[in-house]
Amino acid sequence: MPNIVILGTGMAGCGAAYRLHGEGITPTMFDENSYHGGKTASFRYESGFLFDVGPHISYTKDPRIQELFAESVEQQYETLQVYLNNYWRGYWPQHPVQLHLHGLPEDVIIKVISDFAKECHQPERPVANYEDWLLTSFGNSFAELFPMQYTRKYHTTDAKNLTTDWLGPRVYRPSLEEVLRGAISPSAPQIHYITHFRYPTQGGFVSYLKKFVPLGRLNLNHKVTSIDPKAQLVTFANGNVVGYDGVVSSIPLPDLIPMIEGVPADVVEASRRLACSTCVLVNIGINREDISKAHCTYFYDEDICFSRLGFPHMLAASNAPAGMGSIQAEVYFSQKYKPFTGVPEDLIERVITDLRRCGILRDTDQIICRKAMLLRYANVIFDQDRAAALRTVHGYLDEVGISYCGRYGDWGYMWTDESFKSGENAAQKVLGRLAAYGDSRLTGEARLNIKTTADASA
Repeated sequence: MPNIVILGTGMAGCGAAYRLHGEGITPTMFDENSYHGGKTASFRYESGFLFDVGPHISYTKDPRIQELFAESVEQQYETLQVYLNNYWRGYWPQHPVQLHLHGLPEDVIIKVISDFAKECHQPERPVANYEDWLLTSFGNSFAELFPMQYTRKYHTTDAKNLTTDWLGPRVYRPSLEEVLRGAISPSAPQIHYITHFRYPTQGGFVSYLKKFVPLGRLNLNHKVTSIDPKAQLVTFANGNVVGYDGVVSSIPLPDLIPMIEGVPADVVEASRRLACSTCVLVNIGINREDISKAHCTYFYDEDICFSRLGFPHMLAASNAPAGMGSIQAEVYFSQKYKPFTGVPEDLIERVITDLRRCGILRDTDQIICRKAMLLRYANVIFDQDRAAALRTVHGYLDEVGISYCGRYGDWGYMWTDESFKSGENAAQKVLGRLAAYGDSRLTGEARLNIKTTADASA
């Protein structure tokens, strides 16, 4: 059997393991942590509250992925209709705000609609960055009051520093009629790329990996220190050295590239230009479950430290003790634009203060659980440096035969199903290389499957 090594055991790593298993190959999987799952991990504290590592839900429309995940949790999942809202200067409009102006101050509504209508009659202008896109899509007033503020909080830089490569369906561009309807009526429809989602009934989001982790030989507490692509060796901090015939990595590119023996200086420099946000997650558990009607709330005010709140107890009853509720706050930084100094716990009291300021927490609430964790890598920042730097980094990895996957390997804005498929595609690359070199350990059927899959992809 070919010795395929997978570095990382999150959603992408498990996608790679699943693809290899389909060809009768059992990969060896490594994770630097004492637990599997990466950003897909879930933790239950001694207080009984369960929190995922960041907000995770599955809303894929791909029937194949839906069924794979459902099988992984033995069909035990919740199906929920999503409800999202926003907080802006004491107001709570539904999401997205551009369709739900009703209830905001009258002068704000008039100004937003006036600017939007003017923009609708402007000739089409070139769009060089995200700020241009926002101004041409919504007009100055809405762009500056809402998404441009949120961009500074969430992406940690100004909208003019971002490209539009990441947008897809994430920011809805309405018609004038839709804007007017949402300003006049409180019952304007919610239009969002998420309508319904699934979440495991027990065990948190990491439960979706139960089917896939056993497909490989799992090795925890293995932090990679170097990779020698010529000798095809991976060295770990604990002293273990492992050879490979093929390797799949979901390690973040800025960490991965300096580990590779003989990597050119220009590739290292390119990896340093790749920007990603850092997130401090503050997890709060209280003695009350009627905290919010929304599954998620976006916060635009820049004097409130968190950009977004999630409410894990609303995803599955098992995420919190009976009658209690949970809040997960996301506070963003980035090494490139807004460095984080200190320790995650420093932010707990500030988050609690801001939760009280906006009315989420009451003075009478008893806080049962208060925890914080630092995620060095959170969301890829699609700044102006990304595209060119990524071409250099990916081109080099392709040359030396290291297959990359996941949000931090592909360096993209990936949802759960996309990460899983990214792992499958990375495994396919490994299989394709082995087949191209005529690896005799691949069965005739496997070589045929690999060729057929490669042809279909092409």
